[in-house]
Amino acid sequence: MELFQMQKRYIEYNASMFREGYFDDQFKQLQQLQYGGSPGFVAEVVSMYLADSDGLFNVLTAAMDQEPKDFKKMDGYAHKIKGSSAGVGAQRVRDACIAFRGFCDQQNAEECMRCLVQAKQEYAIAKDKLHHLLMLERQIVEAGGIVPLLHLM
Repeated sequence: MELFQMQKRYIEYNASMFREGYFDDQFKQLQQLQYGGSPGFVAEVVSMYLADSDGLFNVLTAAMDQEPKDFKKMDGYAHKIKGSSAGVGAQRVRDACIAFRGFCDQQNAEECMRCLVQAKQEYAIAKDKLHHLLMLERQIVEAGGIVPLLHLM
């Protein structure tokens, strides 16, 4: 694929992540830091986010399976996922975790489970989108190009 086409595809894909509401301005700020002279910054932050979140979702799921439910512990795990999701701008994951935490306060296990399923679905989508975006960046760089500077604000 021609470099120009890769860059165009990158711009369009990046814009769709925001237009569809999967990511917010926080992710734009991470991208600006990368464009400001820290190559690989976004990939590093995303890698840490994904590794941490994978583990946290595993322990949260295990906690949901335990009886009696420890809502305080589950709330703590969801709080960590919410915080790291907010840090990378994964707003749909963050929002699902906020809802989960509200149901922990009410000790409503059924609604917690519903929110956990939703959060995991949103996380899977966000993870796929981040992987795809980073793959596009890598292809552009490997082709000798520069990742386009987007008008992020």
